[in-house]
Amino acid sequence: MGATSSPERLSLLVGLAVMMAATLPRYLIGGYQTRLILLTFAIVAVLGVALAQWRLLAAEARPRLPVLLRRLVVFLAAGLVAMAAWQGLVAGWSGWALLASHGTTLGLLLHAIAIWLKPLRD
Repeated sequence: MGATSSPERLSLLVGLAVMMAATLPRYLIGGYQTRLILLTFAIVAVLGVALAQWRLLAAEARPRLPVLLRRLVVFLAAGLVAMAAWQGLVAGWSGWALLASHGTTLGLLLHAIAIWLKPLRD
């Protein structure tokens, strides 16, 4: 394997866990108990991998993580705003559970693209 831990990878894992957690209300409302349990296990697994990545992260790379997590929060908020605008103007209001799910997905995608296009400098 040989992959090394990086703050970018860790921020994406945290974002993935947040996005998956934002999907939980959709399964609660829909009554999909089996999918809800599977998604909960998947969130725990992602958080476990994130914890392992944190422990493997070099001490000199750790100061970059708070900056990346702030960027993640900004992009998650931007994704929620963009999806609220989309639902309000084009798709019609579909409810807060769908907004949270789609908004955080868009925010995580924007965060990943931002890391790819403009990574943080050391």
